[in-house]
Amino acid sequence: MNKREKLMRSLSAVQFALWELHLYLNTHPTDLEAIALHEQYEAKLRKLRDEYESKYGPLTPIVGEGVDWLKNPWPWDIEGGD
Repeated sequence: MNKREKLMRSLSAVQFALWELHLYLNTHPTDLEAIALHEQYEAKLRKLRDEYESKYGPLTPIVGEGVDWLKNPWPWDIEGGD
């Protein structure tokens, strides 16, 4: 397993633990230990995500103003366009 795969595996493990804590906190919202642990895992996830993205690029697509097909006018909005 190369470094990229190891980092992705670590990311996945932290995301899984974070999701499980999230589900637990849905039914135990006053558990201060679980809240603190959730915050620790969030920080760890941010650190791992930043590390991965700095080395290998974004994990998710970046959508912004560069999406040309969303800009007006649409083809059927142009008068006289056959």
